[in-house]
Amino acid sequence: MLGLEVALLSEQGGRTYNEDACGHWHSDSQLCCVLADGAGGHGGGHIASRVVVESLLNGFAAQPSHDGSSLERLVRGANRAVRNARVPDSERAEMYSTAVSLVIDFVHHQAHWAHAGDSRLYWFRHGRIVERTHDHSLVQALVDAGMLQPEQMRSHPKRSELRSALGTDDHELEVSASGAPRALQPGDVFLLCTDGVWEHLDDSVLEATLQQSPTPHAWLAALEDQVTEAVRDKRSHDNFTALAVWTRLAP
Repeated sequence: MLGLEVALLSEQGGRTYNEDACGHWHSDSQLCCVLADGAGGHGGGHIASRVVVESLLNGFAAQPSHDGSSLERLVRGANRAVRNARVPDSERAEMYSTAVSLVIDFVHHQAHWAHAGDSRLYWFRHGRIVERTHDHSLVQALVDAGMLQPEQMRSHPKRSELRSALGTDDHELEVSASGAPRALQPGDVFLLCTDGVWEHLDDSVLEATLQQSPTPHAWLAALEDQVTEAVRDKRSHDNFTALAVWTRLAP
């Protein structure tokens, strides 16, 4: 059986509202983690992100997913929850949210995930990134088309323009999922984070801070320091949220 350590970080940054949300829930065999970044103006985003986290965790607790496809169905259920939570002529009228969710089966040493938008999942092994999710964003589409270099994504003026987010019509929503469960090894690490983290920290920083950190809480503290330094001269900067899961052999 895998032992798991979970750490959370969520900061308001330079904004009026913290429109990010995250959480986790576990059964006797599975851990489900969810992170969301809301949008909508006048505070509606913070409602949307919390609806996403609540919907996904409650949906998973009622009917756990066992692969990427079944987790994608829960994400699509959260999309309907966001749409149902809208209230015309209020802060909730046009709210949206990203979503990224990770499920770890700590009995069978497996993981699967699903996401919509540009909140990311990173999977590390031996301190190195082995996989990350693919953003549903304009700048990612430009990179895919060869019109933009990957390192230019973080500074592009339209980096926050999404192609897909929860709150969209069901038939237009794009959700990506990992498919069949992935085999894990003790020592594997996962990071779920909003764009308020990854747009300031490239892969080399994520890897270096991970390799230097003795615990997931220490790692997130190091990431917070790095983001804070990167935005020191910016008048207004985004909320930033991260959820880390470290695996080990259970005693």
